[in-house]
Amino acid sequence: MHLHILGICGTFMGSLALLARDLGHQVTGSDLNVYPPMSTQLENAGITLMQGYDASHLQPAPDLVIVGNAMKRGIDAIEYMLNAGLPYISGPQFLADYVLQGKHVLGVAGTHGKTTTTTMLAWILDQAGLAPGFLIGGVPQGFKESARLGAGQYFVVEADEYDSAFFDKRSKFVHYHPKTAILNNLEFDHADIFDDLAAIQKQFHHLVRTIPSEGRIIAPITESHIDEVLQMGCWTPVVRTALQSDHSAHLCSTLLADDGSHFTVHQQQDCLGEVQWNMTGQHNVANALAAISAAEHVGVRVEDACRALSQFGGIKRRMELLDTIHGIEVYDDFAHHPTAIATTLDGARKRLPQQRLWAVIEPRSNTMRMGAHKAGLADAARLADDVIWYQPEGLDWDLSPVIEASSNRAAVFQSLEQIIHHLKTHAQTGDAIVIMSNGSFGGLHQKLIQALKAKI
Repeated sequence: MHLHILGICGTFMGSLALLARDLGHQVTGSDLNVYPPMSTQLENAGITLMQGYDASHLQPAPDLVIVGNAMKRGIDAIEYMLNAGLPYISGPQFLADYVLQGKHVLGVAGTHGKTTTTTMLAWILDQAGLAPGFLIGGVPQGFKESARLGAGQYFVVEADEYDSAFFDKRSKFVHYHPKTAILNNLEFDHADIFDDLAAIQKQFHHLVRTIPSEGRIIAPITESHIDEVLQMGCWTPVVRTALQSDHSAHLCSTLLADDGSHFTVHQQQDCLGEVQWNMTGQHNVANALAAISAAEHVGVRVEDACRALSQFGGIKRRMELLDTIHGIEVYDDFAHHPTAIATTLDGARKRLPQQRLWAVIEPRSNTMRMGAHKAGLADAARLADDVIWYQPEGLDWDLSPVIEASSNRAAVFQSLEQIIHHLKTHAQTGDAIVIMSNGSFGGLHQKLIQALKAKI
């Protein structure tokens, strides 16, 4: 079958394209934003990519069009698809119908940490010899690709609360019917489609309604917004995790290093395993506890899960060290929300306590662009010594109040050239620069690296 994917370079749709290819389908795709690492991964997989959304991309007609949730009415390809009566489906529905049937699905949901936790869980199951299938909304370091069908009965999926398509406004995760579900955390996000936190909680409750009574729900003991979801009705055993010792938690951790790079995992008073890895931040310790508990549900011993995580390579764009130039470290991070910014910088500060820490932030997510989180941005970035905010053309609000509210050195620039000039002028040997965006940031990462290399 010839499948054409509209919005193929999105993290979810790109991973779906790989699964469709592995099912034996001919896969092509279109996108406005064709950039690495996803474009490279798809091209290496032999998938033909087309720039833009021209109607001609659907000629001759594919057997099925898979429509990404970024697609809207009025786009040429969408209007042609509808007028020509081409068969179409949402990405989550395709995944549910063609991949997940008959599988034990392990779903990872939450406002933060979905991609990282999904990758951890897939890695643990893989190291345990269970040959899981998986779909990860990013590019993992430990696997060659972000999705695979797998050879066993288990499939690990990043379960996103964003809507499925312009014709299906349900959250993606409602389609997946997981038997094991991680509900990592819950905050207000996606202001472009949700009016308030309660609207997101309603979708999470729809997810809970699909989890069988013989399944398992894993949730941190401190997440009151998750508790409110479960209080709406829950028919599945709930297992709790905690960063500190708590008698009501199934699994707890004890930090052996402040930056989260070394910790033990406990059940009541019994130490069941130890993790020493390259990841940092207490948020990643929390992610690890959830992944370990989910793996335990399908028979992986906690000790074995901890041993696997000690060899975990992480994923791209999560505090990924891109290069070190003249002693200046340049990192890439996918921060898309004030909490994500704060937790990333907390881990970076503890990992690099003596280094001058720069945060270069693009408020690119739909929620950030709308200004829904602007009141918390200055505080979110407070652990950096210097903060550079990017005010791109079209941002719906002025960043000046964020600068005024900052307790550290903060500046706002309107162009990448200004940012690069400022960093090239002021960054010094021993500094660490963390570039934070959920997009390509106009190629700033490599442009900055080249500018620093050219500095005499």
